[in-house]
Amino acid sequence: MPSAAELVQLNKQTTLASWMSQGGWNPIPIDHAVGIYFYSTDGKRYIDWSSQLVNVNLGHSHPRVVKAIQEQAAKLCYVSPGYATEPRGRLGELLSEVTPGNLTKSFFTNGGADAIENAMKIARLYTGRQKILTRYRSYHGATFGSMTAGGDPRRLGNEPGVPWIVRLPDPYAYRNASYRGRTQEEGDQIIAEQIEEIVEMEGPNECAAIMVEGYSGSSGILQPTGLYFKRLREICDKYGILLIVDEVMSGFGRTGEWFGIDHYPDAQPDIMALAKGITSGYVPLGATVVSEPIADFFDDHTLVAGLTYSAHPLACAAGVETVQVYRDENLIDRSRELGKVLRKGLMDLAEKHPVIGDVRGTGLHQVIELVKNRETREAISPFNKPLSEAMKVASASLKDNGLQTMVRWNMIFSTPPLIITEEQLQEGLDILDTALDAIDSYYEG
Repeated sequence: MPSAAELVQLNKQTTLASWMSQGGWNPIPIDHAVGIYFYSTDGKRYIDWSSQLVNVNLGHSHPRVVKAIQEQAAKLCYVSPGYATEPRGRLGELLSEVTPGNLTKSFFTNGGADAIENAMKIARLYTGRQKILTRYRSYHGATFGSMTAGGDPRRLGNEPGVPWIVRLPDPYAYRNASYRGRTQEEGDQIIAEQIEEIVEMEGPNECAAIMVEGYSGSSGILQPTGLYFKRLREICDKYGILLIVDEVMSGFGRTGEWFGIDHYPDAQPDIMALAKGITSGYVPLGATVVSEPIADFFDDHTLVAGLTYSAHPLACAAGVETVQVYRDENLIDRSRELGKVLRKGLMDLAEKHPVIGDVRGTGLHQVIELVKNRETREAISPFNKPLSEAMKVASASLKDNGLQTMVRWNMIFSTPPLIITEEQLQEGLDILDTALDAIDSYYEG
């Protein structure tokens, strides 16, 4: 067994890491993981406060899912997607039961990015229109089309990208000028009016779909009101545009509902993109789920889409058991209730630490945004710039004290596995408290 240093060096010498210059990659070497914890090769334990990439919703090594994978591997690991299998059919049936509205059929993919790619492709095939309208503060994946669709600044190295993406304003009540001096609903109404004007300017007959996250994720867990989503649905219906909802991150109990869009019953999606929590990350899998009219359209129109590993039996078997675990262990309700505990803990920290400018989210999908001054709302670390000294200090404190989570710009995310206990939540909040203690001196209010 190589030492920790040897393992890191082996990985650095022979593999490439995502989203960074390779010389700056200094990974924790991981040995194993159980529940909400993972362990380095030298035995240090970390709380997985971000569920890795907000996908390990069941925690690590859930015995039922592990057993389902083992049993399927012994029976049938792979078959071409042109064949029918029990796990494929069963997972399609389960998804039709838990997804909202009249979403009825799933096209299985390898993950979230290609679920988005195929959602956009299906929308364009079905409508015969070109344009997909998406928000600036969004992330939809890292393949060519999905990266263009996402407004996250990581797209900038990929531009110009595909030519048929149109940008929409964001319902970012904490920073968008449309909300100043107004209630959030009033601000959301203005944003919706701007979106309708953009549709009109772009030509409604050119617009295939509006695509938004059911509940915003890595861009900052933005929280529009129900009015915003109701107006989106009305705009789509008025102009014959499809509503695509990206639930890759916010799906499968993350927000205290099966899907983030379930918080907004007036906005039934026409197409939904799924991944991450569909298998709790144990085996790669995604799905593009379509409504009955869209499914019927492809009865006599060719679905120009295909993936070698589509409907992979091993992945579908993991998905079947994962969905059943969500149900049997009441993890959707658990996320909702523990989200209240998490919110209270974060609000208590905001009372103590003036660097917390805003707390957003619901269920086990929450974020704190840190500022130099609450009045000016100046970010403690600027958008799309390297982490400031303060955020480097906070990030190092979290890691040193055994908590690993997403830290982006001036935001620290709290998205732990749905199996976490109240005691474990408090353990994580205490570590976060210590990290905030370390940067309170950077506050300039």
